Amino acid sequence: MKSRKLNLFTKLVVLASLILTISSVQAKKLYWDSNSRTPVRIDVVDDHGRTLNQYSADSRGYKTQRTYLEAVKGKRYQLRIRNTSNRRIGVIVAVDGRNILSGAKSYLRKNEKMYVLGPYESASYKGWRTSKNRVNRFYFTSAGDSYSNSWGDRSAMGVIAVAVFDEKHRQQHRKYRRNDMNKSMAPSRRGYLAEESTGTGFGREEYSPTIRVNFKANNNPSFKHFFKYEWRNTLCKRGIVNCNYYENDRRNNNRFWPRETNNGYAPYPPGHYRPNQNW
Repeated sequence: MKSRKLNLFTKLVVLASLILTISSVQAKKLYWDSNSRTPVRIDVVDDHGRTLNQYSADSRGYKTQRTYLEAVKGKRYQLRIRNTSNRRIGVIVAVDGRNILSGAKSYLRKNEKMYVLGPYESASYKGWRTSKNRVNRFYFTSAGDSYSNSWGDRSAMGVIAVAVFDEKHRQQHRKYRRNDMNKSMAPSRRGYLAEESTGTGFGREEYSPTIRVNFKANNNPSFKHFFKYEWRNTLCKRGIVNCNYYENDRRNNNRFWPRETNNGYAPYPPGHYRPNQNW
């Protein structure tokens, strides 16, 4: 009788473990459901409105939310950002380390050009803004063909960074639409990087009207989210996606996405079985 009870207990433990495993997988797919308290919801989508594949990254020890994103070469993309709060916010977006409004090197600081979203407002950001009414589209390409590399800036390649700023001394404003703008900064030259590196190109021009509004931001962002986009092949190599093979990932350091380490200990060799133990 005692043995039967023990077997039943063991089965319950196994069942609970399976439920936890399934829940963790669902949590990765339903990312935004588990992060409803963030001031914004950010989706990276294609021109058909389909959300690009995202994979959770370890954000412990960082002051930012971090996510891996699967890039498809040549695909145009846009950022769809929704203000989930009841107040106006400022949003700085930097792609490959360059502010998408000014084209300048971004450090996600309050004195940079930013878009403004009203309470619960949504907006899509499709490209590099070259004038009040024009943008040149984002598209995934090799790093050597990227907008950032055309300025000789390789310091944050393959990262989409979003920083949210609360408004200082809120006041009543006239009716507005989103945002701010700056003059054209077109690329003047091209450099070269390894082909497996990703970047965002300066694509076709499209009509995209804006209006300038007054917005005074707090000194520091209230929230930051970094997307590290990579080709699927690279995600496989890094073990982000299980593709049943392993290769060394040799890339330069990235100021927005430093290389992950193994805490100073010897890593498991390629192809070696790694037990799931927490010692």
